Amino acid sequence: MAAVDDLKFREFDDAATLLAANPDATTISIDEPAEAHKNQHSRRQEPGREEDDELLGTDDSDKTELLAGQKKSAPFWTFEYYQTFFDVDTYQVLDRIKGSVFPVPGRNFVRLYVRSNPDLYGPFWICATLVFAIAVSGNLSNFFIHLGRPTYHYVPEFRKVSIAATTIYAYAWLVPLALWGFLMWRNSKVMNIVSYSFLEIVCVYGYSLFVYIPTAILWIIPQKVVRWVLMIFSLCLSGSVLVMTFWPAVRDDNRRIALATVGTIVLLHALLSVGCLAYFFDAPEVDFPAPIIPAHNGTTLITKVK
Repeated sequence: MAAVDDLKFREFDDAATLLAANPDATTISIDEPAEAHKNQHSRRQEPGREEDDELLGTDDSDKTELLAGQKKSAPFWTFEYYQTFFDVDTYQVLDRIKGSVFPVPGRNFVRLYVRSNPDLYGPFWICATLVFAIAVSGNLSNFFIHLGRPTYHYVPEFRKVSIAATTIYAYAWLVPLALWGFLMWRNSKVMNIVSYSFLEIVCVYGYSLFVYIPTAILWIIPQKVVRWVLMIFSLCLSGSVLVMTFWPAVRDDNRRIALATVGTIVLLHALLSVGCLAYFFDAPEVDFPAPIIPAHNGTTLITKVK
C-alpha cells in the first residue's frame, strides 16, 4: 500500500532541477493554445508553401468542392436553378478577367478562378460585348478605308451584328460542348484523367475571349500589319489560357491523342481569330460604279474616278 506522503499533491520543481537530479528523465513541453496557433500560422506562411497549395488545390479549393457537393440543387425547370449560374460578384469577374488577360505559366485557370463558383454571367456579357465591338469596329473600319472617295456613300451593315453573334456564341458553346463530350469519353478510357464540367469549360472559353474586345477596337487602325500583329498577340494570350487549362486534363492520356487534342483547341481558336479579322476588317474593297454625267449635246459621258 502506498505511503500517505506519496498521495499528496506536490509542486514540481523546474525542469533544470529535475534533470539535474535524474538525467535520464524525459520532459515534455506543452505550448499554450495561443503559441500553438502561432506556430501553426507560421508554418502556413512558409515561403512557397501557400503558392504550392494554391496550385495543387490542396487547401481551400478541396473544401469548397466538398461543400459544393453537399448543396441541394434546385430542379432545372425553376428559376433558382439558373440563378446559381449568375451568382457571382464584380470582384470575382474582374479577378477572372485579369487571370485570362495575364496568364501565368503553370497556373490552372479552372483550379484558381473557376472551380469554386463557375458562372455564366462573365462569359455571356463578354461574348455580347465582343459581338458589338467586332460589328461596330468593322463598320468604322470600312468607313475609314473609303473615306474621301467622292463615289462612296456610307451604309451601315447591320448584318455584321447577326453574323458576329452567330459566330461568337456558336464558338463559345458548341466547342466547349464537343470538348466536354470528348473529355468524358476519354475519362471512361483512362481512369486517372482530369475531368472538367461543361459549365467550367464554357467559363474558361468565355473569359478567354475578353482580350479580343480591346483588340477588335484597335483593329479600326487601317494598317494590315498592325491588325495582324494585334491578332497574333491576342491569340497567344487567349490560346495560352486554353492550353494551360486543358493540357493537365489530357497529358496522362495517349501522347498522340493529348497533342492532337491541344492542337485542335489551338487550331479552332486561331480559325476564329483569323476569320473575324479577314471577314469583318480585311474584306476586299468594292469598286463603285463611276457616275454618269449627261453632256449638253445629248450624249452621256462616263467619267472614271480613281
